Amino acid sequence: MAQNNWGNIPQWAYETAQALLQSLQAVDPMTYQHCLRVGQLSKFLAKSAGLNEYEQKVAEFSGFFHDIGKIGISQDIIAKPGKLDAKELDIMHNHPLISEQIIRPLSQHQFFQDMLAPIRGHHERVDGEGYPDKIIGDQISVIARVILVVDTYDAMSQNRAYRKGLPNEIVYAELKRCAGTQFDPQLVRVFLEAHRFYVPTEMDQETQEKIVDINQNRFKKVG
Repeated sequence: MAQNNWGNIPQWAYETAQALLQSLQAVDPMTYQHCLRVGQLSKFLAKSAGLNEYEQKVAEFSGFFHDIGKIGISQDIIAKPGKLDAKELDIMHNHPLISEQIIRPLSQHQFFQDMLAPIRGHHERVDGEGYPDKIIGDQISVIARVILVVDTYDAMSQNRAYRKGLPNEIVYAELKRCAGTQFDPQLVRVFLEAHRFYVPTEMDQETQEKIVDINQNRFKKVG
């Protein structure tokens, strides 16, 4: 079991991530790739914001799993090329709760317990206008606030069937515009300062060996 000064990560965490993400990949390859990117970038932002090594790992795995609940949402909604109607939005807004439900059976271990609030809260806004609980400011897990910044960056910057990804400068401007309402302003500031130096394929060797070969976009065998 990997250990450090703040918490421990069970060996089976990597095997569990492999199994869950492989299931997501089979159903929704685009969301699978999104979750890999958000996991990596959440760890990067957590480190840049001064969170400790254990918290960085919680951020990474919470990012991997934040949208795992979309496995329970119809692909007609997930892949709809236009705006969702009110009923579809209500269904989509359930995905953080489904993600939490998927991870909850593993929460007898503290590492997975610590992921529940970030996964559930990754669409909460600091002004209280997010979902599912409409909590505000510091009531929102700091790791959930990390994921929201990263998740939004990735959603805006990546190509979609109905639009091209936006250039970084436009995405940065939108993050800055919404700092203090949608996003934690301190985390936006850290992200804007650090992201210009981010290497997208950067993944620590331990995770790369135990979970996924990013360059091949497939899982390696876990020994």
